[in-house]
Amino acid sequence: MKKTSLIISAILVFMLGTSCSNSSTNELYWAEKMAQSDMKRNPEGWMIDFRQTPKWEYTHGLMMTALMELYKETGDEQYLEYIQGFADKFISPGGEILTYKLTDYNIDRINPGKFMIELYQLTGDQKLLDAIELLREQMRHHPRTSEGGFWHKKVYPHQMWLDGLYMGAPFLAQYAHTFNEPELFADVAHQFYLVDKNMYDPAVGLYYHAWDERREQRWADPETGLSPGFWGRALGWYAMGIVDATAWFPKDHTGRQNLIRLVNRLAEGVVQYQNPETGLWSQVPNQPDREGNYEEATASAMLTYFLLKSVRLGYLDSHYLEYAKRGYQGILDNLIREDEDGTISLESCCEVAGLGGNPFRDGSFEYYISEPIRDNDPKGVGPFILASIEMTYINQK
Repeated sequence: MKKTSLIISAILVFMLGTSCSNSSTNELYWAEKMAQSDMKRNPEGWMIDFRQTPKWEYTHGLMMTALMELYKETGDEQYLEYIQGFADKFISPGGEILTYKLTDYNIDRINPGKFMIELYQLTGDQKLLDAIELLREQMRHHPRTSEGGFWHKKVYPHQMWLDGLYMGAPFLAQYAHTFNEPELFADVAHQFYLVDKNMYDPAVGLYYHAWDERREQRWADPETGLSPGFWGRALGWYAMGIVDATAWFPKDHTGRQNLIRLVNRLAEGVVQYQNPETGLWSQVPNQPDREGNYEEATASAMLTYFLLKSVRLGYLDSHYLEYAKRGYQGILDNLIREDEDGTISLESCCEVAGLGGNPFRDGSFEYYISEPIRDNDPKGVGPFILASIEMTYINQK
């Protein structure tokens, strides 16, 4: 019933030419429908991620980035107004950022800098530039491993997590491109080199969630420093991070070709674990048939976006488009729900997962499948919007 109603809705929108912002493309319809549904659920941008009070978070940065891409594609001012409202809520006239503290050295807090750069380019607002420079200043002093890899957070010392490659690297690459700091590109490329060097398992074809250089964490293997296993969304963060960062590199930069090589290595690995029937990826991707595992929305949306954008930009061979389209259709068929109020929802999102902390998170299979599952997590909603936009680009060729 759900699948049939979604398909009928999409066909009607396409045939009648009544999709949002005067677009008749099926995928753009879904991008706008999801965006407007989420804006209805969260009338102000700070409410995203089920927030009760304002907090500067990476999830807000992800959603504002998705809405900025949608604004650029449609020209619909409602998206820009929503983004501007979020920026005005958090950024003071002097460029200070509400709830942000530079000396926490939390790489998650860097992610919103990407949409701020684009908003600054549109508006020329000095407070945005001041806030961007505040985030750039954090990364000038952010603690690193002995090889130069950014720690995930000050409270997670000597650790690199796949998640962090999305949070910091694309911002730095975009900053380097926009504000003419070309030496940054080598540093960005080095971050991905270190993850590949220290966290890739050639036998499995995937990257471990995290690595502890000092081998001090209870979750870390005493020999390798690696976390126990693989997590779908961590791979998704890394995948989005590498394609988004590479897109900002000059074509003649020496690090760009190695990044493209790593894009291909990652794609070759992840497509092995895509369910050929549903097009989706599991919470623990390399053990899809193990009891308790499930097909997870955020990882599926992120990896679909990664494959689509990588093919479009020429980083991947066109045969990967089959996997990307299968992933996108799988999300529509299995994870999108039409609600009674006219909105749509994204089902089967892992709420959160990490390592260490209190209570202790051990990175085991049992741990990953035990985390709460919810609808409309921004870590899935944002990538679904981005993947939908990528599908429109693919279909325009």
